[in-house]
Amino acid sequence: MSTPIKLAGFLAVIAAVFGLALLTGRVIGPVDDEVTSHDGSHAGGSTAAGHEDDHGKSSTEVAAQTQIPGGLMVSQNGYTLALTDAGARPGQARPVSFTITGPDGSPATTYDVEHEKPLHLIAIRRDFTGFQHVHPTLQKETGLWSVDLDLTPGTWRVFTDFKATGADTLTLGTDLAVDGDYQPAAPATENRTATVDDYEVAREGDLTAGADAKLTLTVSKDGEPVTNLQPYLGAYGHLVVLRGGDLAYLHVHPDGTPGDGTTDPGPRVVFYAAVPTAGTYHLYLDFQHNGVVRTAAFTVTASASNDADSAPSV
Repeated sequence: MSTPIKLAGFLAVIAAVFGLALLTGRVIGPVDDEVTSHDGSHAGGSTAAGHEDDHGKSSTEVAAQTQIPGGLMVSQNGYTLALTDAGARPGQARPVSFTITGPDGSPATTYDVEHEKPLHLIAIRRDFTGFQHVHPTLQKETGLWSVDLDLTPGTWRVFTDFKATGADTLTLGTDLAVDGDYQPAAPATENRTATVDDYEVAREGDLTAGADAKLTLTVSKDGEPVTNLQPYLGAYGHLVVLRGGDLAYLHVHPDGTPGDGTTDPGPRVVFYAAVPTAGTYHLYLDFQHNGVVRTAAFTVTASASNDADSAPSV
């Protein structure tokens, strides 16, 4: 067979294959001009509100589920939390120091004041005992933060909640190992009342994954409602929420502010909280009365919604 005949035959085969592919494409359906991204939106524009993606979730819900909760990472957006010593000895008033390096690799030295402080440090033992909310001191020349903590043996999680000047608010977290004979606490059970000193705090409201929840915490002392709570860091209460298992961090602030003409100084402090997944959450309420800040602890089980993933709880 001559070369021209071979070439003609080869081109005929290609044409037949191309025609079959075109016919198949028309039977299956046209290719969308827009490329769908991982969050369900389209590269050609934003997804309309309430639009359902192929998995039955709205784009807003998908984005919320893919957002990383605070406190899970030691480094984010170019900022890194670095303890000067990742281990410590147990005891009261043990010094702990750290730096937060910025995108240029140098310790950040300027911070915006949020809730009356440039940085909030939360320390919690990983079995959810020993909660502390303190405010370290900054050496502006070096960027070194330092604070005293009351530490018992075990592994602690340290969270830094801050806003470096010119950057977004961040919560970075890292572990601190404390020497000694570690005695793990029994798993906490769900509770609707918490007792601290002569005070009792009652909780109304429940958590549902992926939805805003109204939590009302009512403070009483010796059986009488406390109607003269004192402002603490610009509010009548602060609520830290930690997810069981990985200690994902949520810092929730109450509805209303002291002196706004509508917010009463107790006995009720109202919060709105949204948790990302079902499972166990540990809540820590800081409130101030008679010049003393106290912490009431709750364990709450968040129920699953129809479109929220579940997470293992501890």
